[in-house]
Amino acid sequence: MKAFTKISWLDFPKIYYQNIREEISSKGKDYILNVDETQFTEYLIEKYRIEPLRIIHDSEEVSPPVKSQERLNNRWGEQYLADSYIFKIQYHFEGKADLFAVKPNPFTYASYDIEINSSNSTVSFHIKIFKQDATAFNKAKSEAYSEAFTNLNKVNDHVAQFNSDYERVVSSIFQQAKNKYLEENAFFSAINVKVNKSTESIFTAPTIKKKIITQPKATKNKEFSSVPTMSKEMYDDVLKVVYDSGKSMEKKPALYIGKDEEGLRDQFLFVLETRYEGTTATGETFNRGGKADIILKYATDGSNLFIAECKIWHGSSEFLKAISQLFDRYLTWRDSKVALMLFVKNKDIINVLETIKKDISQHEYYSKYKSDRGESSFSYEFHLPNDIGKKVELEVMAFHFDKE
Repeated sequence: MKAFTKISWLDFPKIYYQNIREEISSKGKDYILNVDETQFTEYLIEKYRIEPLRIIHDSEEVSPPVKSQERLNNRWGEQYLADSYIFKIQYHFEGKADLFAVKPNPFTYASYDIEINSSNSTVSFHIKIFKQDATAFNKAKSEAYSEAFTNLNKVNDHVAQFNSDYERVVSSIFQQAKNKYLEENAFFSAINVKVNKSTESIFTAPTIKKKIITQPKATKNKEFSSVPTMSKEMYDDVLKVVYDSGKSMEKKPALYIGKDEEGLRDQFLFVLETRYEGTTATGETFNRGGKADIILKYATDGSNLFIAECKIWHGSSEFLKAISQLFDRYLTWRDSKVALMLFVKNKDIINVLETIKKDISQHEYYSKYKSDRGESSFSYEFHLPNDIGKKVELEVMAFHFDKE
C-alpha cells in the first residue's frame, strides 16, 4: 500500500471509537450492568490504546537482491539491456500498525509502496538499482525511506493529541452505554414490563494478554559485546507501565493513603509481576551491596533487566542521596537501565518537579539530560561511580500522593 494515504485522520478517530462502542454493545445488557465498571473501562483503555509509530533503524535487514535484465533507453533513444537489482529493505517498528494507513492533515505529498506485517511488527519496501554500486544503493534506499516515512511524525502528532483525551472519551463511551441500559430498565419498570432478573453470574472484565518480551539475541554483522543489555523496547514498555500505573493511583487515593514506601512499592510490583512472561519481579532483592526495592529479572538465567528504587520525597538533599544509594549500593557493571520512583506527599507538586529538574545536574554521576517522557517522568544519562565510560539510563518519576 502507499504509506500514509489510505484513511484520513479526520475519519480515523471516529472509526476507532466505533470499534469500542461495538465491543461494549456485543457484551449485552446483563454484562455491562454487572461488570466492575473500573476494571472493564481499564481493559478497554489498555486494549485500544494507540501507541505512536517508531521505526527501529538498528533492525534494518537487506535481503539478497532479485537480479533480472530490463530494456532501457540511452540518451539517444537507443535501447539496451541492463542488469537490475531489486532489494527488499525491512525494519521492525513499534506502535500501532494501522497508523501506516492514516493520512495526516496537513499532509506532505510524498509516499512510497510499503508492506506491513503486523504479526511480527515489520515494515518493508523495495528499491531497484542498475549497477552494483554501494553509493547508488544507499542513495536509492535513503530516498525511498524518506518518501515512505515523511508523514510519520505528523501522524504521531495526531496520536499525541488523540491520547491527551483518550481515557476520558473511553470512560464516557462506556458510561453512555451503561446509562442507556439503566434508562431502559427504569422505563420497563415504570410501565410494569417484566425484565430478566439480575443475573447471579459474576461478570469479570477481560484481561490483556501478558506482553511477551524475548531475550535479546545477537544479530548478524554486529560486533560482539560481553555486556548484556536490555532492549529499548522493553525498557520503554516497563517505564510506560510503571508511569501509567502511578498516574492511575494518583486518581485513587484509597490505593495509597496510609501506605509507607514498601506498601506503595508493592502496588507497582504487582503490575510488573503480571505484565511479562518469562520474567520475575521481586521486591527488597539483594543486589551487589544492598536490597533494591524492585528488580525485574529473566526467569531463565536470573539476569537483571530493570532496577528501581522507591522513595518518599523529603527534599532535594534526600533526593540526591537516593540516587547515590541506587548507584553506590545496588548497581553492578552489568546494570544499565534503572529508575528512581518518588512518592510526593507535598501539596505543591509543581515546585517539586522544578526542583528535581534543577538540582539533578549537581549529582556527581550526572552526565546529561535526555528528554521528558511525561509531565513527571524525566530521562537522564548517568555513569557508574568508578567508571565514567559506563553509561546508565536513569528515569526519575514523581507521583503525587497528597491525600491524607
